[in-house]
Amino acid sequence: MRIPSIVQHLVLVVGLAVAAAAPAADKTKKAAAPPDEKAAMEAMAKAGTPGEAHKKLEPLAGSFDAKSRSWMDPSKPPEESSATSVRKWVLGNRFLQEDYSGTFMGQPFTGIGYQGYDNVNKRYVGSWMDTMGTAMMTSTGSMSGKVLKSTSAMTDPVTGKSGKYTMTVNIADNDHHTLEMWGPDAAGKNVKWMEISYTRRK
Repeated sequence: MRIPSIVQHLVLVVGLAVAAAAPAADKTKKAAAPPDEKAAMEAMAKAGTPGEAHKKLEPLAGSFDAKSRSWMDPSKPPEESSATSVRKWVLGNRFLQEDYSGTFMGQPFTGIGYQGYDNVNKRYVGSWMDTMGTAMMTSTGSMSGKVLKSTSAMTDPVTGKSGKYTMTVNIADNDHHTLEMWGPDAAGKNVKWMEISYTRRK
């Protein structure tokens, strides 16, 4: 008769111990409270403040004459055209807004683009829309020295296939920069699609 009594006693002790541990666990969970409001506000302010990465885009701001060359067929001479490009800082120097106006393949052509830097994800971001299509191209990239290299994905309206495109902006100096765009041709080979040379208007 002694053994069952001992067993019952042990079960009771273990049960009380588990019951006592449960509130302690709850307290531990409750201790993981949301971030301090002040710290959260500081983190948000830091994420939303333009910094050195944004300043590297400064040479792209202003009014430029643009000369473009595009290769619809790599085996043929490029299509050449002229345009003007005006970029200005918007949203408190967080993004550069570009208004591009000229001709393409003998037709009037306008485009609007935005370029900035994402402090949280540590990368340059961009978007582009123009009168040649109804899609919006978005890009992400990084800058090494004075060369900004970005990648994007677009769907070819002819084939219906999505392809990866690379854009490189080489900043020669405060008054000159060049954009090159590379992407797949009909056979999937990576070729130069476009080159635009920008010269600051005096």
